[in-house]
Amino acid sequence: MITDGRDTVNSTNRESACRPDLPEPQLAIIIGPERELNRRPHLAIAVSSILFGLGTPLSKLLLKDVPPVALAGLLYLGSFAGLSAAKALSRFGGRAVRPSGPPLQAGDWPWLAGAIAAGGIAGPICLMLGLSQITGTAASLLLNLEGAATALFAVLLFRESAGRSIWLALGCMTLAGAFLTWDSGRGRFALGGSLLVVAAMAAWGLDNNLTRAIADRDSVQIARLKGLVAGAFSFALALALGSKVPGPKVLLLGLLLGAFSYGVSLVLFIRALRHLGAFRTGAFFSFAPFIGALASVAILGEAARWVWLPGAAFMALGLVLLLRERHEHLHRHVALTHTHAHTHDDGHHHHDHAGAVEAAGAAGHVHEHRHEELEHSHGHWPDVHHRHQHGRGGT
Repeated sequence: MITDGRDTVNSTNRESACRPDLPEPQLAIIIGPERELNRRPHLAIAVSSILFGLGTPLSKLLLKDVPPVALAGLLYLGSFAGLSAAKALSRFGGRAVRPSGPPLQAGDWPWLAGAIAAGGIAGPICLMLGLSQITGTAASLLLNLEGAATALFAVLLFRESAGRSIWLALGCMTLAGAFLTWDSGRGRFALGGSLLVVAAMAAWGLDNNLTRAIADRDSVQIARLKGLVAGAFSFALALALGSKVPGPKVLLLGLLLGAFSYGVSLVLFIRALRHLGAFRTGAFFSFAPFIGALASVAILGEAARWVWLPGAAFMALGLVLLLRERHEHLHRHVALTHTHAHTHDDGHHHHDHAGAVEAAGAAGHVHEHRHEELEHSHGHWPDVHHRHQHGRGGT
């Protein structure tokens, strides 16, 4: 194969590999020029964690007027309502937003059902029940454990790769969580509803990994379906348990909070999952506890404590380790034809178009395309093109 020096690459899904047991194919081996890794997914997960972190103390305020199970349902219904309204307004304004990926297919529904059950129903109900028993600060800081749960599920069940720096970063963030949940006034760890919050984090960790399997689909469609099904189920359950429908003002505030803290946050989270994988996305999401804790001090008037200083130091160290990660090695892609959203400046898509597809331009478009078998080396995340296995010594 003759190349023009660009780092051309075919795509692969779960079938791609860098294993020595594969038969030696006729491949072009391209060692591409050093290219800066795409940092846009980091911005997406940063905004997602900020929106979600703010949701915890604000939910604590709403729990004064709304029972926990009802609030869990209201937040997800707000996610559905907000995303649906945004989509309708974009069409009304004549500037309909293109889907961020192809629509869900028949084989995607089991993954979505599992994600809804774990992260849309069990997780929010456990969090709201726990939040009703402990302070907003303690609950916010326990959100740190979602990153640990996500990472463990990603590596142990879904075989994602993780180098030493990633494990060290996760260890720093988990240690930060331990400092931040220490009750310095009583000389013990704050319990109360903490176990319920921990259960919520485990449920969301599983949800993140299940969603990762369909993260290349339309993220808005996924978030809307999750909001509608999970919100309707939890709110109906609350009514069956005797809860009353909150007043119009509280109802509107709950829906509005859900639209941003769960709706927009989830869309951005899924887009980060698509590029970074569950392990790294979950680790970066560990930034959310600090946002929630700071907001709890500002909004709820809860006191700050000295243990926040070492906790903040470990959290900052973990973030530095994550941002400094460089994952590059020789890897092999099998030939594959698939459909997903892509641009032509990522080093993976240098194919030609015909007709209207070309008009989509560099902003991104969705269509079926084929990649030939190829072996090459460049920096990459575990995105839809790089979900391959790693041998010993892989970083």
